[in-house]
Order: sequence, then C-alpha cells, then structure tokens
Amino acid sequence: MTPITNRDLTREAPHSPSERFGGFAILGRTVDKCRASQTGKLGEYHYDCPLDNQLFGFKGINGGQFKNAIASARNYEDIAAWLRTNGTPKTPDEIKAWSDKVETAKLKDVFAKRSPADVQEVQEHCRKLGLDFESATLFEWLETDDRASFQPHAEMAHK
Repeated sequence: MTPITNRDLTREAPHSPSERFGGFAILGRTVDKCRASQTGKLGEYHYDCPLDNQLFGFKGINGGQFKNAIASARNYEDIAAWLRTNGTPKTPDEIKAWSDKVETAKLKDVFAKRSPADVQEVQEHCRKLGLDFESATLFEWLETDDRASFQPHAEMAHK
C-alpha cells in the first residue's frame, strides 16, 4: 500500500499523471491536488481541473464526491478501490484502455478546442520547456513542467 501524504505543492510536484493506482492514470496526481487544496498548499496547481475531470468523467463522479472519498483515505489504493465501486462501472480492461488513451493523448489534440490564445500560450510554454507542441503528449508536458518548476528548489536545498 502507498500511504497518502499531504504534499505541499508549493514545494514539490504531485504524482506523475502516468503513475497508476488500481490501474487508473491521473489518480495519484488528483489525490495530491485535492488534499493540497484542503490544506491550503495547492500552489499553482488546480483541483477539479480539466485533467481531473477526465478521470471524474470516465467514472461518472464529480470533484465533490471525490473530495469526500479521500477525506478519510489512508492510501492511494483505497481511493482506487472506491473508484472501482462508485460511479459508472468499468471493467479492468476498460480502465486500462482509458488510462492508456489519456497517457498517450497528444497535447495538440487536447488543446484543439481551446481558444487560439490558450493554444498560443501552451505552444510558447512548450518552446520554453524544449518540447514540440505537435508531438508532445499531455503527460510529457505536465511532467516536464513539474521538473522545471521544482528543480531550482531541489538544487537550492542541496547547497
């Protein structure tokens, strides 16, 4: 079992969206952001955002239900078990297919229906991170941004 710790997202990144608990991509990251929102340590992250809502939509739940479920959870696997038994029923194969799909989603496709200004902002952010907007996945972008955001803090801590 993987204990849930109340991460301070002003000082460290949430779990990678790729890390799966109970087969669900995004789950650990969503738990981390939800808990941080409750403790006032969310930093620049957002809970109940479009990424979290991909998970919520897949399972037919909402951010409030999820928040209630994690209130007393001790580990990430407990939340995965809750997800399996709540909302829209999904088979292990459906969970794997969904997780594989969101993990490989291209950033350009995720932002295809956003405003031109949003797309331009993300393209510029990709350029600064050394990523190609056309080929990068959403998860690559999030993970690269997490590393870039917290690397200076880690380097300072070691000095």
